[in-house]
Formats: sequence, C-alpha cells, structure tokens
Amino acid sequence: MSIDLFDVKGKVALVTGSTHGLGMAMARGLGLAGATIVVNGNSSQEKIDVAVAAYKKEGINAVGCKFNVTKEDEVIAAIANIEKEIGAIDILINNAGIIKRIPLVEMEVADFKEVIDVDLVSPFIVSKHVVKNMINRKQGKIINICSMMSELGRNSVGAYAAAKGGLKMLTQNMATEWAKHNIQVNGIGPGYFATSQTEPIRVDGHPFNDFIVNRTPAAKWGNPDDLAGAAIFLSSKASDFVNGHVVYVDGGILATIGKPLNEN
Repeated sequence: MSIDLFDVKGKVALVTGSTHGLGMAMARGLGLAGATIVVNGNSSQEKIDVAVAAYKKEGINAVGCKFNVTKEDEVIAAIANIEKEIGAIDILINNAGIIKRIPLVEMEVADFKEVIDVDLVSPFIVSKHVVKNMINRKQGKIINICSMMSELGRNSVGAYAAAKGGLKMLTQNMATEWAKHNIQVNGIGPGYFATSQTEPIRVDGHPFNDFIVNRTPAAKWGNPDDLAGAAIFLSSKASDFVNGHVVYVDGGILATIGKPLNEN
C-alpha cells in the first residue's frame, strides 16, 4: 500500500465560501496537508484578504478569488483566471451556502428560490465549468457539502432541506456521468458544529444545546477541524474508487433515533 494515499501536496483546491466557518476549516485542513487553496467569497474583497492572511499565517499557500457562485459569467471568468495564474483545479469543494429559517407557509417564493439558487444551482454551475478541464486531464475530485438535511426534515428549514436533498442526488448524478473520466464526486454532510454562529446557543441549559448534546451519540458539538479528515480523504488517492457517496460527519446523529433527555 502506498504511503502517499492521502497526499495532496501540490494540488490546487478551489473551496467556495472559504473565508470563514466550516468552509475555512476544510480548506485549512487541505492547506496544512500541502494543497494550494483558492479562497472564494462574494461579500467583500476585504473579507477575502483577511482570510488569505489567516491561511498564510499558518504557512498555507492561499490566494483569494472573489466571484458570485450563482453568476455563470463570473464563474467562467474566475475559473479561466485560476487555471491561467495558479494552475489546473485538482479539487473543488462546493461549500458556499445560505439558510433562511422561515416556515414554508410564511416563506416568500423569492426567498425559497434564493436558497435553491445558492445551495443547489451554484454547485451545478461551478462543477460544470471546473469539470471540463478535469475531463481533459482524466482526473479530479469534486466534493459537495451536503447536510443532515439531505436526509431529514426540520421545522423552518424547508428550502434548505429541499436544496440539500437535491444536492445529494446531484452528487450521485455527477458521479454517474463523470466517474468514467477518473473523476470522483462525493459529498460531506456536517452535523452540528461549534462555530461563532452557534456560540450563543451552545451554553448549558439552552434548549437547543441540550437537544443537540442529547440527540448526538457523541454527546457533544463537533469541532470544525473534525471535517478536515473527510475533506483530505475525499481529495486524495485514498478515495479513487469512492464515488457518489455522502460522508456524514455528525457524531452519529443519523445512526440513531435519539434518546430521552433523562437517559444516561
């Protein structure tokens, strides 16, 4: 067995939505493993610059690339520039996403469509244009960031669940069409993680904190760094015959119906 199974040194990885949060954690893992990270965001160039500086502080080779993943013309231009200035994209992680917590009966059609556009249509757009060169080179790794909502519903996140459920099936169809070109397409489904966004509800006694801790067999929130291993595995030779799967990094939530709050 090759000792280089998990080697991603010298690979170019485009990670959308990688200026913060879970996207940054996965990109950081790949960067520390030796990949060059193309940091994408759309909110502001300043935010991208701050993120790139944070990567570089840890010795990661990172460059920023601002574009809107839902705008095909911007995607095409950005990919052409990346391939010209940095090199062919070996790894694509479709991580950019949004969520709107609105009950379906109250949700405006425009809001529903926006979530679908960012969370489902954009992975199609970006993958479609990245994969063309992967097909020419007969190699590539695409990772779509799915969700536990790819499998389960939950109150007030209907649009998000519809998009992530669709993304799971899009992942399988991408794998079906592109595996013959030695391109592996898989997904990662994060569970509940300790991030700055969840900090206000991650306190003992908060109903949602207690729900997550008791609902998760690991009995804790995930650390964003826990996603790095899955990202490296699906980006490396170790996954060369893995196609069309979603790896759920969730502490076991999807494996169980849960336990009563008073059960030890």
